[in-house]
Amino acid sequence: MGLSEQIHSDMITAMKAKSELRLSTLRMMKTAVKNREIDQRKPLEDSEVHQVLGTMIKQREDSAAQFMAGGREELAAKEKAEIAIIESYLPRAASQEDVENAVKAAIAECGASGAKDMGKAMKAAMAKFQGQRVDGKMVSEAVKRQLG
Repeated sequence: MGLSEQIHSDMITAMKAKSELRLSTLRMMKTAVKNREIDQRKPLEDSEVHQVLGTMIKQREDSAAQFMAGGREELAAKEKAEIAIIESYLPRAASQEDVENAVKAAIAECGASGAKDMGKAMKAAMAKFQGQRVDGKMVSEAVKRQLG
């Protein structure tokens, strides 16, 4: 069963359980995946669904930060609850230690030596996380630390 089918079957389960937040989040997920399928004119593979869900998480993180800044804690809490539901469909995110090790290996492979080689080092480091969830900002900071 692919990830799209899993989302659909969980949506049916949430309907039966009358779980409003989970149901609305799953509907948003299914709609975002369907819109991407329409844009690409083909069914999405699981890795492409992961990208769509990753984008949804980033949108909700931004919204939650703006709600917190505006003093709307109840809306920020709703966004965070949606993030938790979406994350349950994604693979485990890379830890700080995983990122540091991958960056060290990538820098050694590409022969980067200073700040001028940051783009080359970033490209090599991000390639190490193909198909895995990783925060680009965390990778960027690790590359900066390693290159001095």
